[in-house]
Amino acid sequence: MKTSRLTRRQFLHESVTATGALVLGAGACFNARGATLAKRTAVDQVALGNTGIKLSRLGMGTGSNSGQVQRDLGQETFNSLVRYAYDQGITFFDCSQTYRTFDWLGGAVKGLPREKLFIQSKIPGQPENVLAAIDHHRQVFDTDYVDSLLIHCMIRDGWTEQWKRIQDGFDEAKEKGWIRSKGVSCHSLPALRDATATPWAQVHLVRVNPQGHHIDGPEQEVWNNTLHDVTPVVAELKALRAKGRGVIGMKIIGNGEFVSAEDRERSIRFAMSLPELDAVVIGFKNRGEIDEAIRRMNSALAAG
Repeated sequence: MKTSRLTRRQFLHESVTATGALVLGAGACFNARGATLAKRTAVDQVALGNTGIKLSRLGMGTGSNSGQVQRDLGQETFNSLVRYAYDQGITFFDCSQTYRTFDWLGGAVKGLPREKLFIQSKIPGQPENVLAAIDHHRQVFDTDYVDSLLIHCMIRDGWTEQWKRIQDGFDEAKEKGWIRSKGVSCHSLPALRDATATPWAQVHLVRVNPQGHHIDGPEQEVWNNTLHDVTPVVAELKALRAKGRGVIGMKIIGNGEFVSAEDRERSIRFAMSLPELDAVVIGFKNRGEIDEAIRRMNSALAAG
């Protein structure tokens, strides 16, 4: 058998390649041309649509059962859980004026670098003084600005016309620098379709899981236990992405009702397979749930 000889250039090239492979380790990803791809994780800082804002891919929700689940932890434990989430790389915290944790979040994040946090909150109904309602969020969170402020829980067809005065107030607050981005959370397909159509919204909080549990359907009701086909919701996600909107998935754990590991795994893998989702938010009540969500998301992203 003839033995091939390496030129000096070939030898150096192969040595560098081998050394690089050792440095990168088994977790490195490569594209079809052999270029190294960044390994995606649950705590990556990702772009929120075309807003120019970044947030962690996984967010911590503080409103399970309107925040009662987190409130029952007690303020000290809640604060510790928020800090634990931050220490794992989660910088996205989701709240609402309607949550029982609303007056706790500011204290929980106190002392953390504000420029690294993404705080999202929501305003319900149609306050008489919109700017005062928005300023109240700044005061409660002890911050100069809220990163994402949403009109909360729209369910009616035609809400964009009915909430025009509220939208104008959000626009004024954005001009003042009180909010960095504006949008809406929806609880029905008619409302979600209106949200897709309006050029006003920059950020969308959308209910999505493959089991169709607590996701948007044709009923214009806040709560219903009907299982819905997720296909129409995914169609709206695609339309939102085409418009450059920021899209965040919620109800990933079925309103906290996916008690089986199989259901949680299936839903997280589905969410991570959707390129239309910039991030997801999950309500947590203990450190184990945070660790599990990160682990499952990392696994799903590596497989994808």
